[in-house]
Amino acid sequence: MKTEVSAASGFIASLLRTTRLLSEYQLEQFSLALEEALGDHYQHHWFPQAPCKGSGYRCIRINHKMDPVIGRAACTVGLTVEQLFSLLPSELTLWVDPYEVSYRIGEDGSICVLYESTPPTPALSDSTDFVSCKNGLRIGRTSPSESFNIMAVSS
Repeated sequence: MKTEVSAASGFIASLLRTTRLLSEYQLEQFSLALEEALGDHYQHHWFPQAPCKGSGYRCIRINHKMDPVIGRAACTVGLTVEQLFSLLPSELTLWVDPYEVSYRIGEDGSICVLYESTPPTPALSDSTDFVSCKNGLRIGRTSPSESFNIMAVSS
């Protein structure tokens, strides 16, 4: 879980970094606070043997409401929810699942994978092919009506 949570918090921090309104220290503190908050939030909702189980609970969502976990982490660096709304995409979905972290900007945006790893063989039954939670959303989907590009910057 630590790797997936780190990828998710790093992605949100990279979105904030592009605004150039926060210092590197503030970004580091935000990222650490978000990692801790997500780890606590997911503690009893992490199922490596069934990665889709609990996916809705683990989904981070910004859409007319700020995700409360992001809001709490932002408070640690003095950001208000209103400031977050002005700094982050107005519609963002971030899925943090065992073995995969992916995001979508906008309701019709493409789903992009931030982190992906192969589950260990014992985690899967012999008769089941592994399909990530987001692959179910991709199957049969037509091209989005709008496309969104994002650049993630890491230091």
